[in-house]
Amino acid sequence: MRVRFTPTAKLQFLDILTYIKRDKPMAAVNFSGRVEKSLSGLEKFPDSGRPLPEFPELPFREVMVPPYRFFYRVKGKTVWVVGAWHSAQLPEDPEL
Repeated sequence: MRVRFTPTAKLQFLDILTYIKRDKPMAAVNFSGRVEKSLSGLEKFPDSGRPLPEFPELPFREVMVPPYRFFYRVKGKTVWVVGAWHSAQLPEDPEL
């Protein structure tokens, strides 16, 4: 299993890191490491994230790296990270 970012999710993640880095550069480095560690666990355990509480009927799951949520979907042998949002944001229906 491989973990990959969609282009949109990659931009969202980079925006998060840029935002954190403005005030606390080391916090951005630490956060990036926490994200990498959490998402790499999906390589062995792709179903370890929880279903989206807002859309339990959809095939998406999430991994929390406080205060952010990383949304993903498994397709074949790839875990696709499709979005990264602050936990205070309400996600839109990913099927739209």
